[in-house]
Amino acid sequence: MEANIPAAASFSGVGPATLAQVFSDLVRCETRLYNALNETLRRRHGIVASQFEFLAYLRDHPGSRVADLAEFFAIGVGATSKGVGRLETRAWVRRVPNPADGRSLLLELTPQGAELVGDAEVTFQGHLATHIGGSIAPAQVAKLGHTLARLRATLEHGGVGTPVG
Repeated sequence: MEANIPAAASFSGVGPATLAQVFSDLVRCETRLYNALNETLRRRHGIVASQFEFLAYLRDHPGSRVADLAEFFAIGVGATSKGVGRLETRAWVRRVPNPADGRSLLLELTPQGAELVGDAEVTFQGHLATHIGGSIAPAQVAKLGHTLARLRATLEHGGVGTPVG
């Protein structure tokens, strides 16, 4: 059984990393990066990271449905719909009839939403450059990206962590 990991950074550079250390470091890095991005986006653009991610997804995937967002972000459809509703309230997104299926709605950015996500993208990229690119060499970023993409694909293929309901 692996020993408990101290609350402080677990990387010592000595010996092989345990799966528990990798998990802890991965989760703590994600939390710190996300929290810092949240604050930066809130301060500069009046949005939080999850709103930016939804807007960026819709910009990059026109004609998406709420279910598409929920699947991509591995969150429930109800929570996704509520998040989209908050974006609609601020006039950044609108739901439009699906011409291929009158029973469903598609999501699209409004001009205000497109402008906001474009402005926030600059902040987002700067955040990544500072907090990831400033700590990890480009070759390591490429390796890490490949490793995380492989892990994500394996988890998604196996349905691991897919919300129920």
